[in-house]
Amino acid sequence: MAVWKTGRTVIGMLSLILFVLISFQSCAAGLGNAIDNNNSLSGTAGFCLAICMMIAGIIAICTRKSVNKIPTVLPALFYWFGSLLTIGSGDTYGDLPIWGTLSFIFGLVFVVACYKQKK
Repeated sequence: MAVWKTGRTVIGMLSLILFVLISFQSCAAGLGNAIDNNNSLSGTAGFCLAICMMIAGIIAICTRKSVNKIPTVLPALFYWFGSLLTIGSGDTYGDLPIWGTLSFIFGLVFVVACYKQKK
């Protein structure tokens, strides 16, 4: 169905935009952690999430017309891996659990798209 192809493309573009936003926030959080010397890794976890979202977004955009299962599920794995990195690491970077939840939801959309699209 064209709805799932369009949705995958839109989520891929959103992921690339969120990559820029999350990267800047993570760098600021990491700088704050370094200045405070509090040994928190929330800035690093946020940057790793941003990288995972960028990779998933690029794969989603490049494979938007694919009807195979693997290119449809592969971005979901990157979204979920990035989401796992954010568990328990929102102590100094309060937006990180929000971005992690959004990444998990994006992964769910790709899994649903995998099973709903016609071959």
